[in-house]
Amino acid sequence: MAKLKYNKDGRVLFTKEMKKEYTILCPMMAPIHFRLIINVFRNCGYNFELLTSTGPNIVQEGLKYVHNDACYPAVLVIGQFMDALHSGKYDINKTALVITQTGGGCRASNYIHLLRKALKKAGLQQVPVISANLSFLEKDPGFTITLAMIRKFVAAMVYGDALSLLYNQNEAYEINKGESMAKVEKWIGFLSEQFNRGLGLSLKQQKVLLSKIVKDFASVEIKKAPKVKVGVVGEIYVKYSSLGNNGLEDFLREQDCEVNLPGLMNFALFKVDNRLDDIRLYGGNPFKYFFVNILMNYLLKMQNILIDAIKSEPRYLPPTHYAHTKELVKGVIGYGDKMGEGWLLTAEMLELSEQGYSNIVCAQPFGCLPNHICGKGMIHRIKSIDENSNIVPIDYDPSATRVNQENRIKLMLAVAREKLKNERGE
Repeated sequence: MAKLKYNKDGRVLFTKEMKKEYTILCPMMAPIHFRLIINVFRNCGYNFELLTSTGPNIVQEGLKYVHNDACYPAVLVIGQFMDALHSGKYDINKTALVITQTGGGCRASNYIHLLRKALKKAGLQQVPVISANLSFLEKDPGFTITLAMIRKFVAAMVYGDALSLLYNQNEAYEINKGESMAKVEKWIGFLSEQFNRGLGLSLKQQKVLLSKIVKDFASVEIKKAPKVKVGVVGEIYVKYSSLGNNGLEDFLREQDCEVNLPGLMNFALFKVDNRLDDIRLYGGNPFKYFFVNILMNYLLKMQNILIDAIKSEPRYLPPTHYAHTKELVKGVIGYGDKMGEGWLLTAEMLELSEQGYSNIVCAQPFGCLPNHICGKGMIHRIKSIDENSNIVPIDYDPSATRVNQENRIKLMLAVAREKLKNERGE
């Protein structure tokens, strides 16, 4: 068994020996994307396992170790980790945890410290916690993010965006229920195998594969009918995680809605673009700017391929280009507003409204200042731009009840349905 090693600060390290023996637990966020991303790490020799546990016990477990004033996603993520470690399913002495760390102004940068505090409190301080970051914050000898890994990670993000969009625009109208999800499962398996063989990564290969994916989804038989179209925005974890938003997507589908969740590509472009802005405004290493700019252009090319592939089938509505999304908030909110989802949150609401998804759920953790400013705080301004906007902000935290959240969404949907009837002259 691998021996425990510590750095100078007393932090237990994830070593090269542990890479061979340890199971690495990862919290779930966006299901389609993360299943692809997990397979990327597995292909690189890491025994990753996604945590899919749900239920009120996760919150209760989190509150044992994280106070209620902390960010709600921290309560959930740490609760999910501790629930898994206490389940008896894993060998505590051969298990590690991984968590992202942005290094920005968001409190998410401190989740890792809250997690280590929780492990110490539970007497599990021997469990290594890996920081997955590109900001050079923490290093572990047994875990390295390589350029090859980043390439696969970004490709997984693009394919995940495509599968999510195609599924959502199919599912609401499919005749044979479950057919679109079967397509998702099929392509997750195929793409994971492609990544394992080093395929599906180049721009040329992505163009071919994305075209095939779109055509395959377009073969699903659908019956178009007027439906309420609902967009979902908000803090990234609560926006995508069913654990964080009480199964928001499923609830909206049960209400006979077509759901639109903006993909991860614009978020990635937003973060990279911010790095470029920081260097331009405050100075920095010109070589760093050069390489970050290369990444930006690479991501833009990938997004263009994705958009062109979606546009090839008239039944589907593609995402908008990043430049257009950014232009939408010019004069509405400052580009210096970068904390959390920053100006992108406002831009996504304007983008959704422009695309016909004027009914919007803004999902936010209670007490998340950036989300309250850029989401809830911008509703009045957005309605002055688009009077058809029908936006409801929903707070998620341990004390918020699912019934109240869903009742508020139902009220928004009632307004949307009445408007749809009027448009049809009923």
